[in-house]
Amino acid sequence: MEEELKNFMMVWVLAIICISYCYYLSTRIKPGLFRLFSVLPICVLFLVLPLFFSSVHFSGSIAFFLTWLTNFKLILFSFDQGSLFPLPSNLTRFICFTCLPIKPQENPKPQNDIPKWVFAIKVAIFGVLLQMYEYKQHLSPVGLLVLYSLHIYLELEIFLMVVKVLVSITLGCDLEPQSNEPYLATSLQDFWGRRWNLMVPAILRPSVYVPVRRITERKMNSDQALFLGVFASFLVSGAVHELIFLYLTRQLPTGEVTWFFVLHGVCTAAEVVAKKRTFVQGWRMSPMVSRLFTVGFVVVTSGWLFFPPLIRSGMIESLANEALLSIDFVKRKFFMFGW
Repeated sequence: MEEELKNFMMVWVLAIICISYCYYLSTRIKPGLFRLFSVLPICVLFLVLPLFFSSVHFSGSIAFFLTWLTNFKLILFSFDQGSLFPLPSNLTRFICFTCLPIKPQENPKPQNDIPKWVFAIKVAIFGVLLQMYEYKQHLSPVGLLVLYSLHIYLELEIFLMVVKVLVSITLGCDLEPQSNEPYLATSLQDFWGRRWNLMVPAILRPSVYVPVRRITERKMNSDQALFLGVFASFLVSGAVHELIFLYLTRQLPTGEVTWFFVLHGVCTAAEVVAKKRTFVQGWRMSPMVSRLFTVGFVVVTSGWLFFPPLIRSGMIESLANEALLSIDFVKRKFFMFGW
């Protein structure tokens, strides 16, 4: 654990040096291919960094933060696009907005965050879930699917919230929400576009959806271009998830997770196009029913295509074991410090 932690810190020092290079050198180069060429070595390096860890949490966080989001941000930055344009006011902000899954809030709104006690309940539920892995052999397949789904959701939610709070305090600025209670989603478009892991659609929209739609609109109608833009975004997301699963499981991709996102891409794109039809606009479903169908579809298809590679590799259990070990590690250090 301590050795992995040292490697984790060294990787972040290296990442900060690399992003500082992008800030001081690449910004002196005009946006375009030459700036892209100047940041490509950094992008290649960030593709390799997750392989330096055996820990699922360390490898996964580096893959998500640096290999995916940071690389996409740097590519957009090469053309003066994305959240790094206009350029953040100082190096510290540039590093934070580049390396972390955060985005400055462009139009600060009145505080409408979920109450703190709701977050506390989520933390408590997550703690209970970790203990339930000891009894997972007694759970039915449906129970296991619920356990895995809640685990992934709560761990990601808690982790991203902690990052957001720490960075917001450090920088003294408002940040965009990273999640918005995905279990309340009333449609797939609502789930993927406005509730689940919001930093991902925020990066896929300018890097994939907008360019694809702009190009395809030249040769087809608006609905077809919209469909292809949404589908392309999910396809890219699926490919990146395959890469992240490779880092996590150290096994060759099976294509299942790509098919998961292809399925959701087709369904979401069809849903978006259908909503524009006159005969659909006048049809309304009860929010409770639509939430049940939406979340149910996500959970069932996750059990079919998303979770199997993680279960076969033992990654899901490793997540739980590492979380418990991390808690014990922090407790030991805390008591040693207190002593």
